[in-house]
Amino acid sequence: MSRVSNYMVIAITMVAITFSILSCNSGKKGDYNKEGFKGGSGGPKDTPPIPVYGIVVSKQEVDSKIDVIGTILPNEKVDLKSEASGRITDILFKEDARVRKGDLLVKIFNADLQAQLKKIRIQQELAKKDALRNQQLLAINGVSQQIYDASENQVESLGADADLIEAQIRKTEIRAPFNGIIGLRYVSEGEYLAPTTLIATIQQIDPIKLEFDIPEKYSSNVSKGSTIDFIVTGQDKVYKGKVYATEPMIDVTTRTLKVRAHCSNENFSLKPGAFIRIELLLDKDKNAILVPTEAIVPGLTSQKVFVYNNGKALSRKVLTGTRNASSIQITDGLQVSDTVITSGIMQLKDSARVKLNLNNPQGNI
Repeated sequence: MSRVSNYMVIAITMVAITFSILSCNSGKKGDYNKEGFKGGSGGPKDTPPIPVYGIVVSKQEVDSKIDVIGTILPNEKVDLKSEASGRITDILFKEDARVRKGDLLVKIFNADLQAQLKKIRIQQELAKKDALRNQQLLAINGVSQQIYDASENQVESLGADADLIEAQIRKTEIRAPFNGIIGLRYVSEGEYLAPTTLIATIQQIDPIKLEFDIPEKYSSNVSKGSTIDFIVTGQDKVYKGKVYATEPMIDVTTRTLKVRAHCSNENFSLKPGAFIRIELLLDKDKNAILVPTEAIVPGLTSQKVFVYNNGKALSRKVLTGTRNASSIQITDGLQVSDTVITSGIMQLKDSARVKLNLNNPQGNI
């Protein structure tokens, strides 16, 4: 048999095999279409409904609250610095100690000023005696009115000089401006003290201040006397405070209102500078609509929930209000008697078929 004949036999054999395979596949596809086998590539396939849980929306009474972040501030705070320059002769306070208003904390060398004051006092006494003699002589026309007036002016002038020296002496004595706790000191005895040198910081931390910002839309709900609850980062204890002041205008950059509150701090457990989480009670809403937090589907620009309707899950945009650990208030988008789906949210698409079960203990509010 020639080489050409061999090639022809091989080609005919391959064509026959290919025809046989195509015939078999065609027969199987026809069987699939005829009998409707599930899982086939060309037949119809019915997707079973997705089992979900849900709740029926109803009106509830709820406290309207907002959570914000704030900072603890001292009630009063002063960086102690000297008005006068000079050498420190005495440091009369201990670090991290309580001080009372008027306590002498630091003394600067003032012996020269004390000597000047002593000299002026002596001159003032002599001037007073001279003025008294002139007054007696004036009564008997022994001196003129002009001489008497000059002696009185000398007394007044020396008194003013004495007051000036006393004021300079007071500047060499740094005293506590209020009751509080003094912190770490940054100077030592014998050091030359300039007006720009920080000596220490004194703070009044009972009571303490709480400072925080609230969104503009809640500004009308906060006023002097409003009560707040707050916790300090890293602690579980809940503290209470009371609003005592707000800024008179909204911050145009952040669209928030700055608020300050007071809180008792008798044991000094609250430290200025600490971050706090504040819960501010606004009012009570007797017709609130709440849904479990897991029912909310977040989006880039809006939020939505899925509502059950005749065997289907229909998406609906909603506006939210206050929230707590397990539920969130819906301010727009839902009505009483709507059935909100609370499980399987991530599997759902709009108009997906679902099988509803209302007996979900975790979905109840």
